[in-house]
Amino acid sequence: MISERNFTASMKTCFKEDKAIIGMLHLKGDDNNDTFRRAVREFEIYRKCGVDAVMVETYFGTYSQAETMLDYLRKNADGVTYGVNCLNVDAMGFELGNEFDCDFLQIDSVIGHVKPRDEESIAAFFRLYKEKYPSLFLMGGVRFKYQPLLSERTLEEDLITATGRCDGVCVTQNATGEETDMDKIVSFKNILGDFPLYVCSGVRADNVRRQLSVADGAVVGSFFKDTFKDDGEVCEDHVNLLMNEVRSLRESLR
Repeated sequence: MISERNFTASMKTCFKEDKAIIGMLHLKGDDNNDTFRRAVREFEIYRKCGVDAVMVETYFGTYSQAETMLDYLRKNADGVTYGVNCLNVDAMGFELGNEFDCDFLQIDSVIGHVKPRDEESIAAFFRLYKEKYPSLFLMGGVRFKYQPLLSERTLEEDLITATGRCDGVCVTQNATGEETDMDKIVSFKNILGDFPLYVCSGVRADNVRRQLSVADGAVVGSFFKDTFKDDGEVCEDHVNLLMNEVRSLRESLR
């Protein structure tokens, strides 16, 4: 267990509330203008409902669409924490995060997704970019959905390595919207100790209290949609439903 170090200060610098909830901006739209309008609408719903942070992700959208929305957030976030995930091109996530004054960055895998021969290269990549952009709070996936598992090491060994490459570990099940198994969350946390852990798939109003009794925060996308699927529309009622559970949990922990 990685328990002798205290990571609370850096986590609180990025996320102002305990058990932070990060709402996804998936950049869905028919064209550039529609994508931007939708993302702004989603952001305003998240802000109104008290979601702690938002993440712009090139999930349905493109790099240039991410730039447009991040530029909007830089000018209009007004204290709301925001970050970015540039899928499949990790270096550009760092570059976007720096250019648009993001508070945090997510990368879907920081360990285990490359062949053992390439481990030195990926370690050098994270050393280089963490030193280049030290103010970005990096959330990094381990055994993450859709990522290849090529590691020949144990989960404990990979998680310990991950703590040197990122500032918080992300855990998921196998697919977008699929509930992350509590046994997996607990096994990660038992190894990580005080090191931050974020659940990044399948968080819902009916499981968020249970999952955040162990984890330090969550990334939520599908549950916030009207269809409870990633390609739906962000629904204010769904956002309020989950955030009310989170506020109740925080109150019980005070």
